[in-house]
Amino acid sequence: MAELYAPAAQDTSVKARVQRFGGHLAGMVMPNIAAFIAWGLITALFFENGWLPNEKFAALIDPMSHVLLPVLIGYTGGRMVHGQRGAVVGAVATMGLVVGSDSPMFFGAMIVGPLAAYVLKLVDGLIAERVRPGFEMLVDNFSAGIVAGLAALAGVLAIGPVMRVFTTAAGDGVRFLVEHHLLPGAALLIEPAKVLFLNNAINHGVLGPLGIAESSDSGRSILFMLETNPGPGFGILLAYLLFGPRALRPSVPAAMAIQFLGGIHEIYFPYVLMKPSMVFAAISGGAAGILTFMVTGAGLVATPSPGSIFAYLAETPRGGYFGVLAGVVVAAGVSFVVGSLLLGFGRLARDEEGM
Repeated sequence: MAELYAPAAQDTSVKARVQRFGGHLAGMVMPNIAAFIAWGLITALFFENGWLPNEKFAALIDPMSHVLLPVLIGYTGGRMVHGQRGAVVGAVATMGLVVGSDSPMFFGAMIVGPLAAYVLKLVDGLIAERVRPGFEMLVDNFSAGIVAGLAALAGVLAIGPVMRVFTTAAGDGVRFLVEHHLLPGAALLIEPAKVLFLNNAINHGVLGPLGIAESSDSGRSILFMLETNPGPGFGILLAYLLFGPRALRPSVPAAMAIQFLGGIHEIYFPYVLMKPSMVFAAISGGAAGILTFMVTGAGLVATPSPGSIFAYLAETPRGGYFGVLAGVVVAAGVSFVVGSLLLGFGRLARDEEGM
């Protein structure tokens, strides 16, 4: 699926390189989309504010998001680079990120998994002609184990802290825009950061605390809606459903339900990554939604977590439904129109069929 929009390898233009990079990132997530859906369903159903709250089942949520999903991404990324040996090394290396960070390291796994596999590929190339007959399995296992162990240690000591610095920088940028009353412009940082799986860090690390302070004074805050708006993601998924590659369309309806009703926005991020220009649809929809919230004076009383339409309605103060729903609808409509334009209104899918 990740290759649906990937240009031919001989195409060296900047656009093609960015598109291939996005295709590789999406290629690490799309094969694991069933795991994301499973996590989304469990979260939407059983967390404390879910449809069927259950403390025992909700205990699955954090281990799945902090350990299982990053390891699956690292495993798949390693496999893309160096087969099964690369997959195992990528998974072990990702565990270093899991231990070295308090937040889910989805984007970090996309980096460290393929990187560790590439190092192993180089090592295998160096020792391939130097191993005596009969010692191949011993050398292969120990070389992979050493590379994996070193990569895991690097994740704990270096890569994890670097990712935290990156996350903090993104949060500081959003904080600057919020404090200087440039709210629609916050979408320029929030939406790209979201598709790199930094959404929770921005929402709970920056916007949530600021929103709580504002809500305590006025009874509502627009800051709770800057990152959590389900509109932009829904519009992008709708564009993919109608105009995306035909091979991809069957996976979209389930993703739409999980994203809009369950509030698990991570489900639409791979669809943006596989065609990076779609981030402009997310930015446009996010900015339009924020502007609508501002014009109508909309706000929520608390963070809608996860950001589903049901959580939005539950956190809307009395008499504030029009502005909240208008912002969601406008964001979805704008992101759908821009996304449809970027997808060529189905032209890309027709070109694919004609190949």
